[in-house]
Amino acid sequence: MDTWLKRTQTNPIYQLPVTNYQLPITNKLKLLMKPENKCKLFNMKKLWVNIVPYKKEIAIAALESGADAVVLPDGKSDTVRQFGKIKTVENAGDIKPGIDVEFIDIKDKADENKAAAVPENKIVVLRMLDWTIIPIENLLAQRSKNIMVQVQNSEQAKLMVEILEKGVDGVVLNTTDVNEIKKTAEVITGISEKMSLVEATIINIKQLGMGDRSCLDTCTQMELGEGILVGNTASGFFLVHSESIDNPYVASRPFRVNAGAVHAYTLTPAGKTKYLADLKTGDEVMLVDFHGKSQTAYLGRNKIEKRPMMLIEAQAEGMPISLVLQNAETIRLVSPDGKAISITSLKPGDKVLGHIEKAGRHFGMQVDETLIER
Repeated sequence: MDTWLKRTQTNPIYQLPVTNYQLPITNKLKLLMKPENKCKLFNMKKLWVNIVPYKKEIAIAALESGADAVVLPDGKSDTVRQFGKIKTVENAGDIKPGIDVEFIDIKDKADENKAAAVPENKIVVLRMLDWTIIPIENLLAQRSKNIMVQVQNSEQAKLMVEILEKGVDGVVLNTTDVNEIKKTAEVITGISEKMSLVEATIINIKQLGMGDRSCLDTCTQMELGEGILVGNTASGFFLVHSESIDNPYVASRPFRVNAGAVHAYTLTPAGKTKYLADLKTGDEVMLVDFHGKSQTAYLGRNKIEKRPMMLIEAQAEGMPISLVLQNAETIRLVSPDGKAISITSLKPGDKVLGHIEKAGRHFGMQVDETLIER
């Protein structure tokens, strides 16, 4: 963010329209963090695969690699849908050129201006004829969303989704190499928000009675030191460890997080919160490891059952964090060095990982308001 601010001050081609960068630094930050201007930290990057001319093996590779859409010759949507469900880009497809998306060749400033003039509710796919990065940077400064770039390989894809920190919203991969499709998919899915984790000090553990707890079974296997952020309030979360550890009584379930009482919040990849009780099969959940690296997983099921409960309270950076969890030795939080700590062995003074949110929530969305949750 600071680097980008400096560039906008020294080079007018990076400036947003109707923006006066002679404002004090605090006002500049406020301007950039307006909904229409701020960097989209929670934006999920998209991968489209170009299959013009049509090749069956490329279509299948795109499906198997988890591409969001395929660009096809007109009339080929039904053919591809025989292999699996995927969005198609063609005149009879789900995304229609000229209506939902504009493909623009960029070779000079006039082409850049043409792309900038496209309404922001329409996707722009930039085809860089000489692969110059400056026009992309300029457009990122002018458009807040719906910019994609055609790339030839995974290296170009990585550059585009990370450019100016914000990155473009996605790439259209133009290749006939099946392995390149898989590598690019790994790059795109690997671009995730880095969560800021803090050290929280346990101050109280209290045994409660029976309650409804939510056990989240995801479609992804988690590693040691990895779990889900959950909290009693929308301002403070614990990193609740996955059940990826064997014990004498039950085999490990690395796809599972026994997340807590049904009223608790969890952060989702869209930057919102959801009540544990509201999560259902197919919903996106955010997995986080002890380094703060996150990834998107999909919920296989949410098992809600009555169990004995326990209240955990902590302090982090002067903020309270609390969570009601099932009272069982297999429920664990995460220490600052990534080790799993059973909640039944916790005591005041112990250190665990948490996450602090500074703003309130309204229907799961972050808002600036005065909010007290106890």
